Amino acid sequence: MGEARVLSIEGPGRVAVVSEAVPDVGEDRFRVETIYSGISSGTELTFVKGTNPYLHATWDTALGLFAPGEPSTAYPVRNTGYMQVGRVTVSRTPAVAEGALVAMAYGHRTVHVADPLAERFVELPGDLDPLLGVYVAHMGPICANGLLHAAHDLCGPDVRDLGDGVRGRRVVVTGAGVVGLLVTAFAVEYGAAEVIVVDRTPARLSIAEALGARALDPDSTDPAAAVKQRWRHGPGDRGADVVFQCRGQAATLALALRLLRPQGTVIDLAFYTGGADPVRLGEEFHHNGLGIRCAQIGRVPRGLTHLWDRERLSQETIRLIRSRGATLREHLVTDVLPFEEAPGLLLELAERRRHCVQAVLCP
Repeated sequence: MGEARVLSIEGPGRVAVVSEAVPDVGEDRFRVETIYSGISSGTELTFVKGTNPYLHATWDTALGLFAPGEPSTAYPVRNTGYMQVGRVTVSRTPAVAEGALVAMAYGHRTVHVADPLAERFVELPGDLDPLLGVYVAHMGPICANGLLHAAHDLCGPDVRDLGDGVRGRRVVVTGAGVVGLLVTAFAVEYGAAEVIVVDRTPARLSIAEALGARALDPDSTDPAAAVKQRWRHGPGDRGADVVFQCRGQAATLALALRLLRPQGTVIDLAFYTGGADPVRLGEEFHHNGLGIRCAQIGRVPRGLTHLWDRERLSQETIRLIRSRGATLREHLVTDVLPFEEAPGLLLELAERRRHCVQAVLCP
């Protein structure tokens, strides 16, 4: 038995660390003690702010619809977080040995008992920085899946390589949070001709440049005009081949559409919790014949499920970390702090009293 410390969002604007009993390690289970737990502020802050749609409606899994009714998630919320790295301390399954270091997505808790038949885990190779292992189970595959959607948009089911949608192409990434910066690293790694990152935060633009991209501040110039003046494909054909939209604001989606060349596609990895008035579908979207594809980790493009799954996307993440881990560690992980400081951090982030790119908790 014993106890685990668990990050609990008690209600809007109320966050605490609480204790929960840890179940015995039953047959075919294993116990993990957390070493690192990464914060995904975009998703987690929606619960702190009370804006997550699961808090206000019923999600019908069979129909894929939100409907009025009992909320699918209620406070307290104690399963947030999907970037954990832990050491297996007890194993009663042949699936994983004691002492193994694994990446999982079980939420911010110091101890977890896992069922390998019901939960994903990725054993981390010994040459990988375990702190960067927080990206392997879920966050990295989210970003890799964006590139996979870009490849499918260009090649259909004949995708051979994760870089098929960016190699030799001109790419824009809107939003330089963790998702945007990892997508940038993937695009540079897989041979994009040029990557431009659009964001307002100077520190994040500096990280983008360190990753090999060009930085563009939308407050200093009109990004769409700048990109289309720089990138010419032919008469009446200017702009980005593909835009990865990585910021959960409708105005940024509207900008992403303006950045595209005719018949280009926005690969959308953002999570929107508000309205979309700035997305004016009668303007560039209509006149340039553009497309928007939502690339969420719950599914890979149709026709690719037999070749590409989350396990393969995790391996692509490991490959990226092996290649660019030192740069990612230096520039992307901005805050490493004790587990007990998590409530204060989330509140400061929600109230915009603190800025960080990637925060990682250490129990």
